Amino acid sequence: PRAAEVIREGLYRGADTGIVLTDRALGGADTLATSYSLAAAVRHLKDFDIIIGGRQAIDGDTAQVGPQIAEKLGLPQVTYAEEVTVKDGKATIKRRIEKGSETVEAPLPLVVTVNGSAAPCRPRNARLIQKFKYAVTPSEKAALTEEQAARLVGRDYLNLMEWSAADVEADPTQIGLNGSPTKVKTIVNVVFTAKESKQLDGADEAVRWCREQGNAKIWAELKINTDMPITVEQLKIMREACPGVVSVHPQITGDE
Repeated sequence: PRAAEVIREGLYRGADTGIVLTDRALGGADTLATSYSLAAAVRHLKDFDIIIGGRQAIDGDTAQVGPQIAEKLGLPQVTYAEEVTVKDGKATIKRRIEKGSETVEAPLPLVVTVNGSAAPCRPRNARLIQKFKYAVTPSEKAALTEEQAARLVGRDYLNLMEWSAADVEADPTQIGLNGSPTKVKTIVNVVFTAKESKQLDGADEAVRWCREQGNAKIWAELKINTDMPITVEQLKIMREACPGVVSVHPQITGDE
């Protein structure tokens, strides 16, 4: 249902149609198996210019699937995109980098992953919402009441497509758990408490504090309130004296 809702959101914003790739055999996939399945679906589409995806998922947070799809399809890829324009068979893309942005050009077809700093997508269209709000996939259709099912009669555009692993001719050994070299054994929800965080004013105070602590307390995070940059030497002292430091300050001066 969640994937179908994403398709409907696309239709509300002007997409012509949508396809849900779903199969129990796809369950438990890591990024390698997920990218294989999606690449197989793209091949099944056959005719495409740009494959657009998000930078990364909110669960695994790996940012691997988009680039892996590009590699499997043998296509050029541009990641962290903020703006995309297409002209004369080429895409000009502004992409976010560590200290600003850069503009690159790539031939079509290609894979683009979009950064969170990109402009918002086009808003929903009221007319399209009214047109597609009852659109459903075959899986959703089975749960409809007679009254809801009656709305679909004579409206083929409300029938969203579903593809299975067999439909896209996916190799069963490369999808789902079978095709995933990464196995999740357990998941632990870690919540930082006030006792695991420390705020200090100034780098000098932070250095003194870390020296006093030594390895007696492994702090989850150390925050330093200062407008002055921290030198590489100060950072080295803090990390050696207090290995639990996760982040200190974005400004670092001195030789790396």
